[in-house]
Amino acid sequence: MAAACPWCSAPRGAGETCPKCGANYAKAEQIRKQGKAAAAPAPVEEAAPPAATPVYVGVDERAVEDPELEYKLCIAAIPGMMLLALGFHFLLPGMQRIVFGMPVHELGHAVSAWFCGFWAIPTLWKTIIPDERGLVAPVILAAAIAWMMFSAWRAGKHYLVAIGALLLVLQGLGTFWIRQSTAIALFTFGGDGIGMVLASALMASFFFGKRSQLYKGALRWGFLVIGAAAFTDMFATWIAAMRDYGRIPVGEIEGVGLSDAARLLGEHFWSQQQLVRRFVTVGSLCLTGLVMVYAWGVRIAWKKSREAR
Repeated sequence: MAAACPWCSAPRGAGETCPKCGANYAKAEQIRKQGKAAAAPAPVEEAAPPAATPVYVGVDERAVEDPELEYKLCIAAIPGMMLLALGFHFLLPGMQRIVFGMPVHELGHAVSAWFCGFWAIPTLWKTIIPDERGLVAPVILAAAIAWMMFSAWRAGKHYLVAIGALLLVLQGLGTFWIRQSTAIALFTFGGDGIGMVLASALMASFFFGKRSQLYKGALRWGFLVIGAAAFTDMFATWIAAMRDYGRIPVGEIEGVGLSDAARLLGEHFWSQQQLVRRFVTVGSLCLTGLVMVYAWGVRIAWKKSREAR
């Protein structure tokens, strides 16, 4: 090692720089020998921490904002809304029927008619259904289901493909296998019967679509309110009729005609026992299915909330 500073020739100190001129010994030596000093290596930047892994909750594993809150909501939403709907039914049954029950009831008529080969237009108080089966309605319905299956297959949602296949089978049976008189009885029954199925599906949708407007736009809360109120309205009617056949809603509705129950009793010759038992059976099966979806959805939410901790 040189005993003098390569820049000013002063005696070399113990440090890296000259105490007299302040030159860096190593750089000054490079300048003296090479005419320039080598550039200092660029500082090594710390790697950015990996982005947070999205947390998923629900049947279709969609990201949610707060897994812990979602778990609590999954526990409380459906039972709480059902209790509120039950209180609404006891306090204002007529309003519950008008605002929530009737739209779902009429949609139940329409869906039943569509799957039996009839064209149907639901309104708030009456569903317009022709006397004879047609060709247009079955073709449109089958095309809609096929398109849903194709879209689901492209998206890799095979469970929707299976549901679509089941719907096509049901449409085929309803349109080509059952007699027209049976089909008429079926879509007459479908007001409250299929209406309860639709209401249960609206409530069950709370656990689905975490990347869709069901979750992001809070539509699931609206569907939950409508489904709980409509189901309570329809199912409570037939639970009450189990204890007293006088509670069966028979009679004539102004501007509509005979009630569904009156038509099933008088035109299709169902007994009162058959009528009540069939409605109660459908409602009970809907509740059973809803409880299964509820338990499964809560379990998924619990697992994801634990993973996020």
